[in-house]
Amino acid sequence: MPRMRSWVTVIGLTAIGALPAAQPVFTGAEIFPPEEFAARRTRVLTQIGDAVAILQGTTERPGEQPLRQNNQFFYLTGVVEPRAIVAIDGRTKNTTLFLQPLNDRREERMFGPGLHPGAEAASATGLDAVLPRDEFAKVVAACARDGRTIYTPFRPEVLGEASSSDPAALWRATRQDPWDGRVSREEAFLAKVKAAAPQSEIKDLDPILDALRVTKSPREIAIIREATRIAGLGIMEAMRDARPGLHEYELQADAEFIFKKFGAYGGSYFALIATGPNTFYSHYHKNTAKLQDGDLVQFDYAPDYKYYQSDVTRVFPANGKFSARQRELYTIYLRLYQALMTSIKVHTAPRDIVKDAVGKMDAILAGYAFTDAKIKAAAIAFVDRYRGSSPSSLGHSVGMEVHDVGRPGSTLEPGQVFTIEPAMQIPDEHLGIRLEDMILITETGYENLSAFVPVEIEAIERTMREPGLQKR
Repeated sequence: MPRMRSWVTVIGLTAIGALPAAQPVFTGAEIFPPEEFAARRTRVLTQIGDAVAILQGTTERPGEQPLRQNNQFFYLTGVVEPRAIVAIDGRTKNTTLFLQPLNDRREERMFGPGLHPGAEAASATGLDAVLPRDEFAKVVAACARDGRTIYTPFRPEVLGEASSSDPAALWRATRQDPWDGRVSREEAFLAKVKAAAPQSEIKDLDPILDALRVTKSPREIAIIREATRIAGLGIMEAMRDARPGLHEYELQADAEFIFKKFGAYGGSYFALIATGPNTFYSHYHKNTAKLQDGDLVQFDYAPDYKYYQSDVTRVFPANGKFSARQRELYTIYLRLYQALMTSIKVHTAPRDIVKDAVGKMDAILAGYAFTDAKIKAAAIAFVDRYRGSSPSSLGHSVGMEVHDVGRPGSTLEPGQVFTIEPAMQIPDEHLGIRLEDMILITETGYENLSAFVPVEIEAIERTMREPGLQKR
């Protein structure tokens, strides 16, 4: 008879299983009610004054790929249709969606029904009007006639498995490539709007949306919580299946099964599954190496779930049992990591949190029974990096992107979500160790959304003794 799973896993599976049956591609109405998107648009209206905000949705996919809307467009509309355009009018306070005309063959015979212009679509989305895309030109013409300011995103769109810096870097390199030279779709759109409304000032909408996205709403937090739960369950299945002789990509398969099982679109980012010397690289993602007896495995992978991300990392022994030296390395790292985590406080500046954590770390170092000089040197270097820093953040924000947009204020405030992921390394052994947890700042302090994923040695080894997906 298979060994009973740990209570954490049972609770996690039960909680997720209680949700409605999930599909891998969602529309806004399946994620948030219309009033969530309406509240976001209202916040935009308070900042653009008499201007008009215009956003493009993404295009069709090049091949048999499911459509995922870009983040900024989805954030304000929840609409997942190709080549949609939305105009948010600061003067009338109305929002108009422009869609391609209904294509009976495409929608009914091939892809299933979608939104199309008309009152039914307006009612479903909570927008004021949904018109044919050809009528969008009238919006730009009206702005040109009145000389009204137009806001539109300047930054290239983000579609998943990316953060805003990634497509920005891609299009910058493409534009500078002497054998290419193309500009991004956003740059091309901006040029056309300028040509059609030369008297209008064109401003960047991204900073306004980025600032709104820093603080997550209760509904957003609920989705991020589920994304983190799914990430943790995937890591735990990889722990159960890990053994010498498996490839890194075989552990990736465990996580991806869990991701799809619970309705994720895909991964938040490429799977960072590193064994042995590959742990030295923070973003190693070839995932082709074999686990060796005596290796540590670093597993960093999370889902793109209902347009929101997570980011969790755990470390475990390939053979299911920490060696004495691995215990010494892992334990000192974990205690220093926990010193940082337990110093996190709401309404507090990151530099003050780090200062408090360093005091705890010094006490831990002074009382730790090191037997290995290299481990001691690595631990001291870890603390010294914090000692000499005055950070503006403790890690990176997480939301619709795994490295989310927006700059938090000078202190940690409720509704912010971020990870901490400090690394400790023994360079001459090409060995690294890094944990990562999802931190939600609350009114009273913080909540570790990924706390249920085993992190103590005994809990990790106990989980690894349970039968995994590939053995069941």
